[in-house]
Amino acid sequence: MTRLFHISDVHFGCEDVQALAWVKDRIAAEKPDAVALTGDLTMRARHREFRAACDWISSLAAPVTVEVGNHDLPYFNLIERFVAPYHRIRGIKRLVERELELPGIALVPLKTTARAQWRLNWSLGNVGDRALAKTLKAIDALPDRPLVLVTAHHPLVEANTRGKALTKGGERALAALAGAGVTAVLSGHVHDPFDLIKETANGPIRMIGAGTLSLRIRSTPPSFNELTIEGGQMQVRVRTFGEAIPTPEMQVSAVPQNADQRPGEPVAPVAAN
Repeated sequence: MTRLFHISDVHFGCEDVQALAWVKDRIAAEKPDAVALTGDLTMRARHREFRAACDWISSLAAPVTVEVGNHDLPYFNLIERFVAPYHRIRGIKRLVERELELPGIALVPLKTTARAQWRLNWSLGNVGDRALAKTLKAIDALPDRPLVLVTAHHPLVEANTRGKALTKGGERALAALAGAGVTAVLSGHVHDPFDLIKETANGPIRMIGAGTLSLRIRSTPPSFNELTIEGGQMQVRVRTFGEAIPTPEMQVSAVPQNADQRPGEPVAPVAAN
């Protein structure tokens, strides 16, 4: 049996200190085989936020792979955003977009963030040709064809809603991943957990989203996903902070179109909550 903790949207700068301590303790006590963090490490990509995020991630007692979210690209320094967008995350550079091979399972990253786009809202997802090709090449190179999970920040489509392809290239990418035999795409961004099946031109594929561990909660409290893989089957359990809530009650039935900041949301100093 292989166990994976899927966490997302920790948003240092608006972090839930108690929820983060709880997850860190659970990782140390339960020793999952790996942790997948699907983006939005910070709130405003400030240096102090990245320092706190990198320190916390480095302290986790498990192998970690990290995706970069839209909140992790520099907001206020456009030169750095275009020339060296990952400079502030150099403390955990080895973990960013890292492939992991575990017993019977492989985690392969897919980049969905963009430095700029031909639309006003740069926080939305974008799967470029190069990013998709890199992921598909990595999947094709896997030995023994294990169960494959792809990690991304943005949900590739707005499943069960009337969304307007807010992740550009997402529909095409999801179909390509289904055709490559991927079991599921793990993502974050929308701050509520979900576990849905999406039909594509190449067959069905599972979409699994993790909630948030920040103060920027939506319809559910802070949480993370525990994935258990055994005998080629995967079970998802949502673990909630502060109270026991059954997994079906935590998972939303449709992927929202976006999770950008809403008016009146808190923005706190790092570790000052």
